[in-house]
Parts: sequence; structure tokens; C-alpha cells
Amino acid sequence: MKRSRRIVLVCHCILNSNSKVEGLAEYQGALTDTVKLLMEEGLGIMQLPCPEISSCGMRRWGMVKEQYDTPFYRDHCQRLFYPQLQQVEEYLLNGYEIVGIIGIDGSPSCGVNKTCSGDWKGEISKNPDIQNMINGLQMVEGSGVFIEEIKEMLKKRDIHISFSAVDEASPIDSYKEIQKFIRGKKHNENE
Repeated sequence: MKRSRRIVLVCHCILNSNSKVEGLAEYQGALTDTVKLLMEEGLGIMQLPCPEISSCGMRRWGMVKEQYDTPFYRDHCQRLFYPQLQQVEEYLLNGYEIVGIIGIDGSPSCGVNKTCSGDWKGEISKNPDIQNMINGLQMVEGSGVFIEEIKEMLKKRDIHISFSAVDEASPIDSYKEIQKFIRGKKHNENE
């Protein structure tokens, strides 16, 4: 069978929930329904690296965007995405379609439409106001740091790619949105 020449990039934990902060994974291994959909649609799948693991390791705690929003981390995200950017360019130069990038809404790094925000500062175990800090966590509109850097790198190369996201608060329910995103792209091509 001929190759589809259609590719989607997915954030790391869509294919590997083991990369998530301990206690935050809502599914066992891969987000099965979403991955199955991508495969049924004949899409090649490029897994993006996880910037949180490569900067903070597996024993990291849950953080908010403000904690990751540093020059070091932004630089780190750019370095991680650069090899994928080169692959994207190579695919595009050879007539392939990059259908989109699928992120994880709610993630401080990989959120597309919303990200986790809060006023975290310093050592939490010695902070008497820890409950107020926890209660102050919120989902806000906007992208996570890694997605912001990806968008900026694509923009500088004049590469236009659509973004969608699995909602971390409801990954299974996000299936319908991802389905519309993928199938809508296919439908628009056939017009």
C-alpha cells in the first residue's frame, strides 16, 4: 500500500503516559483511542520529546507555567524541537503534509489552548500558606512554554501548521475534538 504522505506530531505523553508527573497520568500507557484514530486515518506519527523529563527528570513535581517560563527552559525547548523542525522541513520539501501538532491542554509545557498557572514560589514544605497556593492553581487561556517555542520557531521559518490538543482534564472526551481536527483537515483537502 502506498504511504499516505500525511504526518502528525504529538506531544510525548500521548504515546507514553509514563513520562507524566507521578500521580497525574489518567491512562495506562498511550492514549489508546487517539493513537488508534491517528493510525486508522493513515497518519505517520512523530513523537515530540518531553522537555520536562529532559530538564527535571522523572522525580519532578507538578509545576505551573510561571515556573517553566525561564530563559533556560525556553532555550531547552528550542534545542529539543530543532531536530523535529528539520524533519518537518524535509517532509514539506518533499511533498508531505504535516496535518498538525497535538498538544496536551492543561500542561505548563504542552498546553495549546490552556495551561496551568499559579503563584508558586520557593520551598513548599516550609510555606504555611501552601493550601492557598494549591487553591490558587488555575487553568488559564494560552499555550504552555514548549508549544509557545514551537509556534515561534515555525513562524520564523514561515511554516504554517495547525494545533489541537487533548484536554488533560478529560483526555477520553477529547477524542471527538481530535477526530474533528484530523478528519476536518482531510475533508478540507478533498474540496
